[in-house]
Amino acid sequence: MAEISTTTENVITFENVKFSYPASDGAYAVNGVDLAVRRGEFLSVIGHNGSGKSTLARLVNGLLEADSGKITVLGLDVAEGKNVLEIRKHVGIVFQNPDNQTVASIVEDDVAFGPENIGVERGEIGRRIDWALKAVGMEEFRHSTPTRLSGGQKQRIAVAGVLAVKPEIIILDESTAMLDPKGRREVIEVVQKLNREEGMTVILITHFMEEALLADRTIVMNRGEIVLSGAPEEIFENGEKLLTYNLCLPRITEIIKTLNGADMGINDVLRPEELAAQITGKFNEKGICEAQSSPARTAEISSAHEWDIDVKNLTFTYSRKSPFATKALKGITLHIDDGEFFGIIGHTGSGKSTLVQHLNALIKLPQAEKKRRKVKAKRGRPAPVLPEIRVGAFDLADRKTNFKELRANVGMVFQYPEYQLFAESVFADVAFGLKNFRKNLTDEQVALAVKESLEIVGLDYAEVKDKSPFDLSGGQKRRVAIAGVIVTRPNVLILDEPAAGLDPLGKKEIMELLHRLHREWCRTVVIVSHDMDEIAENCTKAAVISRGEVVMCDSPAALFARGEELVALGLDVPLVCKISDELRRSGIVIDSDCTAENFAEKVIEVYREAGNA
Repeated sequence: MAEISTTTENVITFENVKFSYPASDGAYAVNGVDLAVRRGEFLSVIGHNGSGKSTLARLVNGLLEADSGKITVLGLDVAEGKNVLEIRKHVGIVFQNPDNQTVASIVEDDVAFGPENIGVERGEIGRRIDWALKAVGMEEFRHSTPTRLSGGQKQRIAVAGVLAVKPEIIILDESTAMLDPKGRREVIEVVQKLNREEGMTVILITHFMEEALLADRTIVMNRGEIVLSGAPEEIFENGEKLLTYNLCLPRITEIIKTLNGADMGINDVLRPEELAAQITGKFNEKGICEAQSSPARTAEISSAHEWDIDVKNLTFTYSRKSPFATKALKGITLHIDDGEFFGIIGHTGSGKSTLVQHLNALIKLPQAEKKRRKVKAKRGRPAPVLPEIRVGAFDLADRKTNFKELRANVGMVFQYPEYQLFAESVFADVAFGLKNFRKNLTDEQVALAVKESLEIVGLDYAEVKDKSPFDLSGGQKRRVAIAGVIVTRPNVLILDEPAAGLDPLGKKEIMELLHRLHREWCRTVVIVSHDMDEIAENCTKAAVISRGEVVMCDSPAALFARGEELVALGLDVPLVCKISDELRRSGIVIDSDCTAENFAEKVIEVYREAGNA
């Protein structure tokens, strides 16, 4: 049997490794990579979607086999088939989509699967299950069924399953993308602790720059090659170079760049408290001890109220009348004005996705079900309060409502776009909804509408129309899913985590696309998101959902002013709010709308006015 090396300094080495997928026409997903990962190192990997990050991870434990070059893991050659099983006992991967690694029907069995397969003693397996579930905050779901959990909850279970193996090397491939801020913090804290205290080697593939900063070293991938490598601070301080690799500057770098455009002389830093200290220092140099900006303006919505959304007393229980019954919504009442770019935020499992799936009757109200019998009030008790939902002129509580027409006007893009794609070609996938909802269209009209929709989302019609949607990258799948919804020109567009798992540039492009649709013809856009900066920068109003109830609903600036309450709910505040809070402690009050651009403008305004005074 092959023996794992415990003495070599490098636990992973790549020597001129190349790999291409069968359908790639010879283009390399990993192209001549040389890499050495030290024992106990915390390495972060960043790069645009399709840069080769996930392929690199799958090559490490033999899920993919290199075309050429040599890969050594813990002293074993991955190319030798007899070594792969031994390597996988010591290398754990957590994938971006948790459904790709869920194997059991009960949570504790799923977590136990890995330890059982490597021969861990039964009593130790029980202890590892307890420890791993506690580490990711999922103890109360031990006896639940994974398929009935939310996307974020499933991801925590996937992380727990790998932690329970206690591998020497753990690879997290965008594993926190679907988690709420609290969940991300908890998972990263566990991984950091294992790295520090038990010497576990960590490879973190991420699009969250604040996560990459926690690593000992960061590498940047572009078109299958490692183009930058060094300490995270060195990588991110070289912001202009990141732009050439289809990455965006961190928000804090953009703020500093704007401030220095006004000759404030701020040094490059990467943490909010460090920037706040520098701004305070610059104010103090001018003899300014206290200052306050003018109030931030709130966005005004011009609404005709034709497509208002009203939800009243909405309750919902999954697996009702079964041992797995879970109450997801507990009397939701919410109003969304026609014309809003509306955000919905909340912790993992709070009921966000369940709520939005009611808005186009993917989940129907009980009284709208055809076989539903009218519930009579019991003697001596008040009549039950039934939920109500109105979307524009559609009454979703009325079984006579034309639900087909409703869904043509209220489009839904799911959390995982691959769940929405099913056809053999991109053209057929995008055309499906149009043909279903608009049966009177000719083939020429359908083709024109599909072409327009694909071009609106930034895809080349001629290049992708005949491809299988499953051969596309994650970002392209997201765009095809959106194209398949907007092809009917819906008046209301609902997107569940539209930018999750995308690189920073991809996120920016998706949000710009949604704003363009909102300006041109889509009346109302509703997005579900865990990204507080995304909500602050894009939404006119937002609601906070916690444990199936609406606990706040206001403009982003007003919501994020209640930062302590949001953190207590497992959420976070945008970067700008963290900098503003630090400044406030020094007597400098910057009343911004919580966006990086507006915050920088306000700081410059106060700096100049106070200096002139």
